[in-house]
Amino acid sequence: MRYFIELSYNGKKYHGWQIQPDVVSVQEKLNYALSTIFQEKIEVVGAGRTDTGVHATQMFAHFNIDKDLKDRIVFKLNSVLPNDISVQQVFLVDDEKHARFDALSRSYEYKIWLGRNPFLLDFSWQIHSQKPNLALMNEAAKLLLEYTNFQTFSKVKTEVYTFNCDVTEAFWLQKGDELTFHISANRFLRNMVRAIVGTLVDVGLGKLSVDDFRTIIESRNRGNAGLSVPAKGLFLTKIKY
Repeated sequence: MRYFIELSYNGKKYHGWQIQPDVVSVQEKLNYALSTIFQEKIEVVGAGRTDTGVHATQMFAHFNIDKDLKDRIVFKLNSVLPNDISVQQVFLVDDEKHARFDALSRSYEYKIWLGRNPFLLDFSWQIHSQKPNLALMNEAAKLLLEYTNFQTFSKVKTEVYTFNCDVTEAFWLQKGDELTFHISANRFLRNMVRAIVGTLVDVGLGKLSVDDFRTIIESRNRGNAGLSVPAKGLFLTKIKY
């Protein structure tokens, strides 16, 4: 039988979602917790990957097991998992349901704090000097919906079958000193959101114009885009099926 797990995690201590040699990942911890509880080897398949230091308020994964799971499975998992990973629910799905391939869209948020706040150091990129122009950043962000090829914002030397993504929303909101960038798409490239944010902030700080942003997208050259902003401000927030 196939089960889905909904979980969230603080990515500070992890080298991303996916298992890698000699480093700690969220997937590794979840595999260990399930295997410990059921006394058999269990490997989960995630809805996607998050990079080192990136957080998730909603992530899904699936696994197979020949057992009818009881209600206390969530409690048991959270008892074994470290306290920076939390399972919200475990539920039975059709045998063919796939956490990654059946996902219709994914949403991310990137948080910037204007000024200094020691309590948000692990969950935002803090800009101390100049305040970016939010209107210009939103004007530039709208351009993302006009394009499908995002090679400009992809990590260099990454193996992908296509650089095409269908971006359905991209906008900034401000609440007090917190700026939040919202973006949704059917898929994302490695480092894509962080590179987009870095380039949009350059627009907001007057280093680039909105027309420059369009030219950068069309160049399909990572060297023309802005810096990759720190991972700690990025959150995977929603996955739709």
